[in-house]
Amino acid sequence: MDRFDSMRLFTRVVERRSFTAADLGLPRSSATAAIKQLEERLGVQLLRRTTRHVTTTLDGEAYYQRCIGILADIEDAEGGFGAHEVRGRLSVDVNGHMARTFLLPELPALLARYPGLTVHIGEGDRLVDLVREGVDCVIRAGTLPDSDMIVRRLG
Repeated sequence: MDRFDSMRLFTRVVERRSFTAADLGLPRSSATAAIKQLEERLGVQLLRRTTRHVTTTLDGEAYYQRCIGILADIEDAEGGFGAHEVRGRLSVDVNGHMARTFLLPELPALLARYPGLTVHIGEGDRLVDLVREGVDCVIRAGTLPDSDMIVRRLG
């Protein structure tokens, strides 16, 4: 496994808080071994493991933040060339009214355009911990309460 694959695996384990739920098509034992090799190469412990879930150490959180930026830059650089297939799981948390009014009517067209994409829509108005809950984005209306979330105006 090369460095970029190790970074992808590490970020997925962190986001899913589990080796089993990392969803990379690897056996759990192979994923665990790859993360151990990564930790040995870096000389630090990146993850705290329990029988129920996985959390980052301080070094692990710092490495995770750097990996996200590096992997996003790689995807951005490679995305500009050739055919880019959108695939994977997109998890969205949205208010029920907005889901019914804006998202659900457009969902069939989105899935027809990107057949490799699966969409999970959660309904709610609560503050969502994106990393802990494995949610990719949250759509809300109104003014954002004081938080450390990154906000983009959609409309």
